[in-house]
Amino acid sequence: MSLRAMRPNSQHTGPVSTSGPPRTWTIREIAQEFGVTHRTVRHYEELGLVTPERRGTQRVYHRRDRTRLALVLRGKRLGFPLEEIRTIVDLYDAPRGKASQLEYAIGQAQVRRAELEARRRDIDESLAELTAFEASCREDLERHS
Repeated sequence: MSLRAMRPNSQHTGPVSTSGPPRTWTIREIAQEFGVTHRTVRHYEELGLVTPERRGTQRVYHRRDRTRLALVLRGKRLGFPLEEIRTIVDLYDAPRGKASQLEYAIGQAQVRRAELEARRRDIDESLAELTAFEASCREDLERHS
């Protein structure tokens, strides 16, 4: 999962500045940007997938949290279980960072693709059986009419 492919679905709420203090986000901003509820963001925080800074009772999300949330949501959309997502997201912070993350993600994508292709074959077979059954029922109905 490349970081470039991890961009959120909605518009970005502001540039990530290279001068001055780094851009931060509130839970409201981050939830709105990614189209999720505050509860969802807090759930991922409870699981340790994002770790916002706390200023009193306020959560302050940094670029790292935003990137990690994007990775988590992308993983969920692709059907990865949270433990696999955690491994991929944690690799983002590993010494080899992006390379190890990408190597692992490629392997997991291959496994996921094989699972989905098997499901598609099962669905295609079920559809063919259903079509044949429906045709048989129609023939029987015509004979009884």
